Amino acid sequence: MTEAANSAPAQAYQVLARKYRPETFADLVGQEAMVRTLKNAFAADRIAHAFIMTGIRGTGKTTTARIIAKGLNCVGPDGTGGPTTEPCGQCEPCRAIAEGRHVDVMEMDAASRTGVGDIREIIDSVHYRAASARFKVYIIDEVHMLSTAAFNALLKTLEEPPAHVKFIFATTEIRKVPVTVLSRCQRFDLKRIEPEVMMGLLSRIAKAEGAQITEGALALITRAAEGSARDATSLLDQAISNGAGETSADQVRAMLGLADRGRVLDLFEMIMRGAAPEALAELAAQYADGADPMAVLRDLAEITHWISVIKITPAAAEDPTTPPEERTRGLEMAAALPMRALSRMWQMLLKAIEEVALAPNAMMAAEMAVIRLTHVADLPDPETLVKKLQSQAASPPSPGGGMAGCAPAGGNYGGTVHAPMMGASHAPMRGPTMMGDQATALAQAPATPLPTFQHVVDLIRDKRDMLLLKEVEDGVRLVRYAPGRIEFQPSPLARPDLAARLSQRLQGWTGMRWGISVVNEGGAATLAEERDAEENAARAEALTNPLVQAVIAAFPGAKIADIRTPEAMVAAAQAEALPEVEDEWDPFEDS
Repeated sequence: MTEAANSAPAQAYQVLARKYRPETFADLVGQEAMVRTLKNAFAADRIAHAFIMTGIRGTGKTTTARIIAKGLNCVGPDGTGGPTTEPCGQCEPCRAIAEGRHVDVMEMDAASRTGVGDIREIIDSVHYRAASARFKVYIIDEVHMLSTAAFNALLKTLEEPPAHVKFIFATTEIRKVPVTVLSRCQRFDLKRIEPEVMMGLLSRIAKAEGAQITEGALALITRAAEGSARDATSLLDQAISNGAGETSADQVRAMLGLADRGRVLDLFEMIMRGAAPEALAELAAQYADGADPMAVLRDLAEITHWISVIKITPAAAEDPTTPPEERTRGLEMAAALPMRALSRMWQMLLKAIEEVALAPNAMMAAEMAVIRLTHVADLPDPETLVKKLQSQAASPPSPGGGMAGCAPAGGNYGGTVHAPMMGASHAPMRGPTMMGDQATALAQAPATPLPTFQHVVDLIRDKRDMLLLKEVEDGVRLVRYAPGRIEFQPSPLARPDLAARLSQRLQGWTGMRWGISVVNEGGAATLAEERDAEENAARAEALTNPLVQAVIAAFPGAKIADIRTPEAMVAAAQAEALPEVEDEWDPFEDS
């Protein structure tokens, strides 16, 4: 047998989260209210038979349960002690509980033992006294994972347990625990550990380990831990291993995959200034340096939230995890940026984060998000725009502005500009809108001679021959018209057989012969050309309206999409309205 085999095995490395796990209530950080309550209960001998600990991960729920178990069963170094909030850690019960080998302190993971059978084992064993300890303690972790039947089976024992039995539950999902269980337990809500308390804890652990780590690195770890002591100590363990000599903030930032917060603030300023090329270049530079696009957008959202909060409450800037230079920049931006811009930035960033998570290429999605953010950064807010429109609407009309002051002041100008046409000099535009009275008359008396060429067009539209209607509107330059006789000059868009087909269709619809001849000159503009000319004239006249000019000036690149006359708007509303029911039958009306 070799010497190596005879030697004792080297002690395995223990991670910092376990090595510095609190052993007494004095070691617990950030839970002063719970510690005070338990100390008073132990001192007054008012110890409840069931406790439930709730809070986020890593705040000390299971640790507190073990400390309570040790305090209940501690006998002191001399073996004569009683229940205490300061277990000695030297007696056999304290050592056995700390090492997880005490026969009377049973820990159960409800995530893996969820059924009634597992709870039945507890119910059957509670009647027997503790083998060597003062109390028999049942610690059930993640208790919310128990099934409904298991909870129901536990209720009676939980309400009236034997005097020697204590239950301690721990859960991160307190809302999933039935209220019948909560009402039988003394509840303690473990809160997130404050940043300054967390940084002090990490500093003490680093000093005990003989590690050198900067304040900036501790601040990054504290921010990433989000109030969880276990997460913070695990990250500290990783940071100490990652750094050679003194661990710096840059090393921790690279370890966590975070972007440089100072550079993210620079990117935020570029976006809020609307400097799209600079913002895209900075995003690309951060991506080249290893920053994750999703992390950059999350940091932008965090900065937006932080600046919004300190704009409302400047005292919130006094965060120990925020360096002084960042605090100064944040206060300056909070004073300069309006809350509406920050709220819009927040909403668009939330949408962008969702898109980046779903996009096949995260960087492309992030770049598109930055482009959108910079585009809307310099847009006026609604209040400023309304004031500007009202001030321009109140100004005197410009010379030659035929439409000045004719549009209602409360007109709705959104993405589409609708300019109402006023005055008798503008006839209704001819187009695809049916003239109801004439169409009805034609439908009732199709053989009636058509007095004008417009009646011919309306008849074609009424018969729903859309192909012929399109050819007539685009290809017929009318020279002369009389009922039964049409003379026109074909446009370049007209087909050679248009005259024959038009004559045949009109004869079939009206029951009379139609003579249609084609000439080479003398034709007027086609209906389509007349409609386009009228629409162009209406657009030109609409552009002289001060309100329209103000909207186009406020939204660069905006165009008039459609123009509707008041008469056309009324007709459209009437066409879409439901018909009135005059004599509706009432089933409850007496006959």
